Amino acid sequence: MKALLALEDGRTFGCRSFTGPGEASGEVVFNTSMTGYQEILTDPSYRGQLVAMTYPLIGNYGVNPEDVESAGIQAEAFIIREYQAHPSNHRMTASLADYLSARGKLGVDQLDTRALTRHIRKAGAMRACISTSDLDPVSLAEKAESIPAMVGLDLVSTVSSRAPWYWKDGRPAPGPNLYENPGPSVWKQAGGAFRVAAFDFGTKYNILRCLEAAGCEILVLPAATDAETVRQLAPDGIFLSNGPGDPEPVGYAVETIRKLIGFRPVFGICLGIQLLGLALGGRTYKLKFGHHGGNQPVQDLETKKVAITAQNHGFAVDVDSLDARKAEITHMNLNDDTVEGFRHLEYPLFAVQYHPEAAPGPNDATYLFKEFTKQMNDFR
Repeated sequence: MKALLALEDGRTFGCRSFTGPGEASGEVVFNTSMTGYQEILTDPSYRGQLVAMTYPLIGNYGVNPEDVESAGIQAEAFIIREYQAHPSNHRMTASLADYLSARGKLGVDQLDTRALTRHIRKAGAMRACISTSDLDPVSLAEKAESIPAMVGLDLVSTVSSRAPWYWKDGRPAPGPNLYENPGPSVWKQAGGAFRVAAFDFGTKYNILRCLEAAGCEILVLPAATDAETVRQLAPDGIFLSNGPGDPEPVGYAVETIRKLIGFRPVFGICLGIQLLGLALGGRTYKLKFGHHGGNQPVQDLETKKVAITAQNHGFAVDVDSLDARKAEITHMNLNDDTVEGFRHLEYPLFAVQYHPEAAPGPNDATYLFKEFTKQMNDFR
């Protein structure tokens, strides 16, 4: 089925839908990962975005119920060069086309993803619209231009959970009613498990898997949970998750984080580092085309070691905006010198811009989860 992608600047790309009729719009970004398309599609950080894969052959191993990073597909649409209609893998339970179409998501192929990627790298990430029914370039570009820009958009409220829930034995489980029971009795595990209150700004499941593997009992909290509720829970540590969009409109979370600094050890990932940066008085800004993929080189400024990391974000902390008397930069991106990590100089607080849990991507940085448990143990 013929389809057309139009960017807000008027550039168009012909393609075809392999999932049937439909239309989708959002900010178009490219991802450089060679595998892991199911994890990418279900990553809440992609809410509001059309994802284009730079690797040309996608769909060859199908999908399965185990490789998901949230409760559903989060990307608005999927853009690839060549769809593999005959997948083969011993774990697969469905094809990529069936997976997308069953959830009402548009997938297109036969699009020149190399040309699209080069255009985004030169002009920057921008709004786009894909349609199988409206093939008029002018009309489609006008639709793209009419959708809200990513800057100033609070997407966290669209992906965060509405009620608390536990992560237990590798899967979500019903959580407590914090209105009736806001105290430390919500923790169920006896013994030495570290009690972690994890803010859900759009968290990936594999982050929770890694925290559990590191010896943590995890209570996942809605993004709008206030500081006093967290204090009443008396956790051993506080985790700030990844999530979509611009961090600045998420002022309610910034205010909560500011009130919790120094209360317990804090660990932030992706959007978590940006919210922490704002809470410490810093600023954030939008990157030209973001970091999306599993091959971003990050240097630890203390050890000088370089890790290849998985990343997915369109905003970053302004390195010059952080008060050097409060925060120390610990990691930098070797491609563009953007902030990849910092720690507080007085309190047990650290954060990274990249994804140490990967999924998909390399596992060079999984040691950070143990570093978090060490901080909680020392704080006890």
